[in-house]
Amino acid sequence: MSTNDYVKYITQTFVKHFDTPKSDRIQSRLERKEQKNPFLYRWFGVLPYSIIMLFKRK
Repeated sequence: MSTNDYVKYITQTFVKHFDTPKSDRIQSRLERKEQKNPFLYRWFGVLPYSIIMLFKRK
């Protein structure tokens, strides 16, 4: 990717971001946050997450 293409991409992303209303940006940020996996699952895999779920159930 050349420097000119990179600057063009960054500019387009910047303009797109600030063209959307603030309420839409906040809503999309909240949706992305909800779709994320829990911290332990993301960093350490299924095993620690399953152990915590086991203890939570008891």
